Amino acid sequence: MHLNETHDQLLTSWVQSANKQGAEFPIQNLPFAVFKEKNSNNAFRGGVAIGDQVIDLKALAAKNLFHADVQQALDACALPTLNEFMAMGTEYWSALRLALSRALREGSDRQSEIESCLISQTNVEYDLPCVIGDYTDFYTSIYHATSVGKLFRPDNPLLPNYKWIPIGYHGRSSSIEVSGQTFHRPVGQTKAPDAIEPSLGPCKRLDYELELGIYIGKGNDLGDAIAINEADNHVFGYCLFNDWSARDLQAWEYQPLGPFLAKNFASTVSPWIVTNEALEPYRVAWSRDENDPQPMPYLESDKNRAFGAIDIKLEVLIESEQMRADNLPPYSLSKSSFKHSYWTVAQMVAHHTVNGCNLKAGDFFGSGTQSGPKPEEAGSLLELSNGGKQQIQLPNGEQRTFLQDGDNVIMRGFCQKEGGVRIGFGEVSSLILPAKVQP
Repeated sequence: MHLNETHDQLLTSWVQSANKQGAEFPIQNLPFAVFKEKNSNNAFRGGVAIGDQVIDLKALAAKNLFHADVQQALDACALPTLNEFMAMGTEYWSALRLALSRALREGSDRQSEIESCLISQTNVEYDLPCVIGDYTDFYTSIYHATSVGKLFRPDNPLLPNYKWIPIGYHGRSSSIEVSGQTFHRPVGQTKAPDAIEPSLGPCKRLDYELELGIYIGKGNDLGDAIAINEADNHVFGYCLFNDWSARDLQAWEYQPLGPFLAKNFASTVSPWIVTNEALEPYRVAWSRDENDPQPMPYLESDKNRAFGAIDIKLEVLIESEQMRADNLPPYSLSKSSFKHSYWTVAQMVAHHTVNGCNLKAGDFFGSGTQSGPKPEEAGSLLELSNGGKQQIQLPNGEQRTFLQDGDNVIMRGFCQKEGGVRIGFGEVSSLILPAKVQP
């Protein structure tokens, strides 16, 4: 791990809200987003979260307080998307993070100059932090893959390649939107087991998938592979990701190729990107069961074994239309952690590029549904309801096997360990509207 002064657990900020117990965005975090003031005609631009405030990086850049790499990084962050900044690489990312950390610390002589660049998070709205050129969704939780596989192949839940390669498919980037997304229930073909022909109609088995999103920073040239130990130089950061799924559409179209209409109607990301560097203290050892095939050399390294996994705690909650009407809080459906992932992010990057595939700044990976080893740690309703066979009881008496119109799904995530500072991801939420095409 590459720990530095920005990770010091004793650091505090002159922005007092960043020092509160359990704050999502302490000075050790400093995540990036693209924002503007609510109901304004101002342009979107880059910002960094500190406590309950956003640092307007365009306003900060205009002050010309910094030199060389830091000022170049700020100028890139003043644009409507972060792609240019993400493409600059770790030298610039770390230089800006260090400069902001020093400027925001208690006792900093930059306080009076930076205070005018702060905007309350309650007064802003967000856009996607970058133009997502391409999106690959992986399938990295062996617990999810096994649970889902048992529903369709009880005797052989995992396909032969699962333990050999990080499986992924090419997703639809145009339907990814930022938290607060509303979308209509998807329509498509389904076929009941006893039906002679398929029919067209609204999805009846709408589901969420609890995932992490991974943003690529600096890319690679076409034809060049990224070695596993170099992957961190190409990963800018992480967000929460809800990869919505129409399970009944998927069951019919998933023969023989991958997801199509079952996955391309909506996906939702949280607005803040928690940088790879901020997560360094929460890296943990990664291991592979000795009875399983061990990774091929291009997917194996001592560094990946020692620090490849990250303990990001995840939670998914539901808020029904009735719960909102009755002013009831969202109900927690399950909790899990990214540390259970069968494949690491470095392995995803190495495998994605081993054939010479070129990644570009702003490209996006979905981690796949992050289910844990216990049944209550499942990251989808498909698993929690055992394929729709078991009702999930909500506190107000409602029941679910799959999602209904008016349901709002909320996902949260954070890192924390004993003696450490909480690194929060904020949350991602999205609301389901009725289908536009009715049966």
